[in-house]
Amino acid sequence: MQIAEQIREHGFAIVEDVLLPFQVEALIDAVSTEAMPEALRGGVRNLMDVIPEVRTLAESEAMRALVAPVLGNRFAVVRAILFDKTPDANWKVPWHQDVTIAVRERIECEGYGPWSLKTDVLHVQPPAEILEQMISVRLHLDPCPASNGALKVIPGSHRSGKLSTAETEKLTMQPPVICEAPQGSALLMRPLLLHASSPSTSPHHRRVIHLDYAAVELPCGLEWRETQTLTSWANR
Repeated sequence: MQIAEQIREHGFAIVEDVLLPFQVEALIDAVSTEAMPEALRGGVRNLMDVIPEVRTLAESEAMRALVAPVLGNRFAVVRAILFDKTPDANWKVPWHQDVTIAVRERIECEGYGPWSLKTDVLHVQPPAEILEQMISVRLHLDPCPASNGALKVIPGSHRSGKLSTAETEKLTMQPPVICEAPQGSALLMRPLLLHASSPSTSPHHRRVIHLDYAAVELPCGLEWRETQTLTSWANR
């Protein structure tokens, strides 16, 4: 089954060897806790502001090759986040959908809300049709077996739009798929796919660079925080 077909049907796909060993090593050096302020350890929401190498990666031909079959030839990276689980920064993530986007400024628009501020980054919940034109790419800088906090997902749950609490509880009664992923691999997933993760029981890092891509402009003068214009990759 092709990657785009897997994502359409199941909401996710794992692609191995997306990053070469030297790229993994360089990114680990760039996002190492020694290179960032203490307050940023465990996670960084505005990652492309902090680590310029991440923007270069997000806009690279390798990422285009992953994203274009899913979103088409006109899209842009709209958010980058670092997650770093360690014995000192470990957490459980309950079942949820990713339903917020990062924007430049608050402009009231029908169907958009509530609003929130996360680490000085403005976020808002858009209508489901916006989220349905997005894909997330989670790049694994460390081996990610089940013991190291691998993501758990409910296949096909992305096809039902935004889910109520009752709908989420019903869907998560079924056995999840654990997305174990080797170092250098990518997990592609739709934002509306139900997912969760357990605390890591490993003494090692679980570093993930999470990139969001969108193939849709925002209405009412709203702008994605990381980009103002979608790129036509077919012309590059």
